[in-house]
Amino acid sequence: MARPDTQTSATAQHGRGPAQRDPADVAQLAAHPVSYRRIARLFAPHTGRLAVVVVLIVASSIIGLATPFLTRAAVDDAIPHQDVQLLLRLVAGLIGVAAATAVLGVVQTWLATRVGQRIMHRLRTDLFTHLQRQDVGFFTRTRSGEVTSRLTNDVSGVQNVVTSSATSAAANLTTVVGSLVAMLALSWRLTLISLLVLPPAIYVSRKVATMRRDVSARRQAALASLHGQVEESLSVGGATLAKTLGSGPALAERFTTTSHGILGLEVAAQLAGRWRMATMSIVFAAIPALLYLAAGLPATSAGMTIGTLVAFTALQGALFRPLMGLLDVGVQLTASSALFSRLFEYLDLPVSVADPVDPVPLDADAVRGAVTFDDVTFRYPGADRDALSHVTLDVPAGSHLALVGATGSGKTTLASLLPRLMDVTSGAVRIDGVDVRDVSLTDLAAVVGVVSQEPYLLHASVAENLRVARPDASDAELVEAAMAARLHDVVVALPDGYDTIVGARGHRFSGGERQRLALARTLLRNPRVLVLDEATAALDTTTERAVQQALELARRGRTTITIAHRLSTIVEADVIAVVDDGRILERGSHAELLAAGGAYARLWRDAAQGAGHSGPVLAA
Repeated sequence: MARPDTQTSATAQHGRGPAQRDPADVAQLAAHPVSYRRIARLFAPHTGRLAVVVVLIVASSIIGLATPFLTRAAVDDAIPHQDVQLLLRLVAGLIGVAAATAVLGVVQTWLATRVGQRIMHRLRTDLFTHLQRQDVGFFTRTRSGEVTSRLTNDVSGVQNVVTSSATSAAANLTTVVGSLVAMLALSWRLTLISLLVLPPAIYVSRKVATMRRDVSARRQAALASLHGQVEESLSVGGATLAKTLGSGPALAERFTTTSHGILGLEVAAQLAGRWRMATMSIVFAAIPALLYLAAGLPATSAGMTIGTLVAFTALQGALFRPLMGLLDVGVQLTASSALFSRLFEYLDLPVSVADPVDPVPLDADAVRGAVTFDDVTFRYPGADRDALSHVTLDVPAGSHLALVGATGSGKTTLASLLPRLMDVTSGAVRIDGVDVRDVSLTDLAAVVGVVSQEPYLLHASVAENLRVARPDASDAELVEAAMAARLHDVVVALPDGYDTIVGARGHRFSGGERQRLALARTLLRNPRVLVLDEATAALDTTTERAVQQALELARRGRTTITIAHRLSTIVEADVIAVVDDGRILERGSHAELLAAGGAYARLWRDAAQGAGHSGPVLAA
């Protein structure tokens, strides 16, 4: 699975030598192989720009090779002979080469960045849209950090593939080939010496860098652990938990231990980095020194000029880094492929709840709201038994159905099938005779409103949270919905009224106030069918009475399905259905079910034994 701190190895290793294939990347590719043809299709619309980028890279590298030859001419000819005209031309040429390569580099970066950003935009929007179409079960099974990582880190890695990994590989290859050709043109003897000296120099540099990489990896893991402790302990929920459990000292000791471990790793990382810099300094000093030695020995100098030696040394010094970069191309390819594999893995997820190919129109203003559960069976993916089994219920338009039963009996699962949070395994759920699977998700959302037991609020103002349901709602309509949910007086008492920020997940408000805000948000949409999933469970008795009065008004003219926590709230329901182990045991009005003395009567009697004045409550 994706890692919260996922970065492409090509980026992480760029300039830090020697890269090794990340085991996580290798495992990702083994589990989800990626087709290079599919990756190429992403770049296909930008072939022209990419071709220009390659031409600019090659041109910049070739132009840059003129520098050592201009330098040799200046040292051997212009300066010794005091040829001012030639020297001016050579100096102008050196400046011109530098200016040309700089301008070409800017244009190359601009084009590559535009291509990377366009591909990144396409992947980001496609992935976001596709994940939105996943059913609720996907988000239950998947950590939110993994989803965020793929939408941010992995998609951003596409930019690095274009502007860093690919362009660097092309530039390194061109530089190495061009430099070797130029070195041979200057002196084949010095070139031979360089080819003998470079391998051990590269080996030593990469060996030292391996030590640094290992220490850095341990340091990053320790820092990730430290950041996780900060996030867990210093969030609103974490701080509340620590204070209520008295675990503050233990958490502080745990944090101190982790921080102390980082202390030693930081020192080791700095020393490893210093050793690498020292090794590189020795390498960069030793190679020119050996070249000077070769140039000074009669057996190897062969009448070499000072200009040739200076030019060759400059060329050879510029060869080391691109050559090491080319050695990491395989690692970069693996890392980039793993990045696309992670993205394609999510893009290839099947959509279990999808819009129909030819949706049946369902006018929210014209729909009556008759709901039918026709022989419905549902099984969660991977489960070995049905959560619902052959459930049949008819809910006439404008009537009130209450679902009761013990926790885990299947009440919420049954209600979730109506707004298509999940789809039936067999059977059908219909509104006015139309299978909900034949209705577009947008039309269905306009007809069916849901108020859940745990309302989700945005970290935004009260008004913005309400307008999630209807972005075009007027201020007057916001007030009307808030009044219907008995929330208006609470909001106007706040310092900023409807502009008050509700806080992270609505922590500024009490549980009952958050519930009423969610209710007001749903009422603002004015749905024909209303699903209340224990919508008053978080309310105190006084608030519940007020909200129940609001719900009585809200239910008029609407079909309502209530999942009951407190049995006293559904006494007036038209039909009460008792759900047990995914089946309907009995159904009828409150009076009929009590008179029958069956499962509902037992629930009422058992719940009433521990209830106060608020009425019987089912055990959670």
